[in-house]
Amino acid sequence: MTSPLTTPASTPLTPTAHPTRTPSAAAPARATRRSARRRELGACGALMTPFFLLLVTVFLIPVGTAVWLSFFGDDQPGLGFGPERTVFVGLRSYTAVLSDPTFLGGLGTVVLYCLIYIPLMVIGALALALLLDSGVVRLRSWAQLGLFLPHAVPGIIAAVIWLYLYTPGLSPVIDLFAEADITIDFLGVHTVVPSIVNIALWSNLGYNMVVFYAALQAVPCEVIEASVVDGAGPVRTALQVKTPLVRSSIVMVAMFTLIFALQLFTEPMLLSQATPVINSRFSPSMYIYDAAFTRNNYGLAAAASVVLLICTIALSYGVTRWTNRSNAPEEDAR
Repeated sequence: MTSPLTTPASTPLTPTAHPTRTPSAAAPARATRRSARRRELGACGALMTPFFLLLVTVFLIPVGTAVWLSFFGDDQPGLGFGPERTVFVGLRSYTAVLSDPTFLGGLGTVVLYCLIYIPLMVIGALALALLLDSGVVRLRSWAQLGLFLPHAVPGIIAAVIWLYLYTPGLSPVIDLFAEADITIDFLGVHTVVPSIVNIALWSNLGYNMVVFYAALQAVPCEVIEASVVDGAGPVRTALQVKTPLVRSSIVMVAMFTLIFALQLFTEPMLLSQATPVINSRFSPSMYIYDAAFTRNNYGLAAAASVVLLICTIALSYGVTRWTNRSNAPEEDAR
């Protein structure tokens, strides 16, 4: 009797024949993949080429030129009686910049300006955006337009407007304070930096408010409704629910505000026409302008520009690293 599991002798076991791809069928597949890869690389190149052209033209070439100029300076041989010529001076310009008390004083002024301006800008713009997003404000569109409109005014015009309001004898604001027996000098030693901060806030607060308001519009309604169901009031919802969800926008605004603040130039340059408190080297940017176009020392101006660029990059990198480190525990918890 033959077992049913026994293979009959008439049907010998033979290895299963797997279908094999012949070389003639694999070649078109490889050609298709290569063609798709070439199209992807072509699309990447077409999209990235304008960015790299702008990066090279607007950033790398000027920075390279500044670094090159910073290593050269004018020299007069023969105890100063010979013809002036441009020679390689190495790090002499950098040493002169970093040992110049006026440049270091300008850096200190900008640091004070940043410490006042950046918190007021970020907190003020965020508070206004949360207020508009809460629905409490009537005529929301008109309020947005009114807050954003000063940003459309050029910085020079804004500085001229506020120069009129700060000048004693011309300003109606100072006259109103005088009628109340309050004497105030907006361009004094202790008030000139807050006065410049006021101009910058007036110009840029509405723009950053719009950035925060756009970010708040992306917060899911389900999250807000869940917080209301859990008993959170309007203030608690704004501070503990909405604000953490727009954290990336807050970091972006803070970083751009920092970069803008380090380039402080227009406002103090125009206000310097009305007060002796602001001199020609009030900020690093004014120091660079004075070195290049008043003293005609392009090597010194280039070295100061490179130092200011390094400070800006270092601070921006520090803010980015601090932000990523702060976000790491939250990402790990998810």
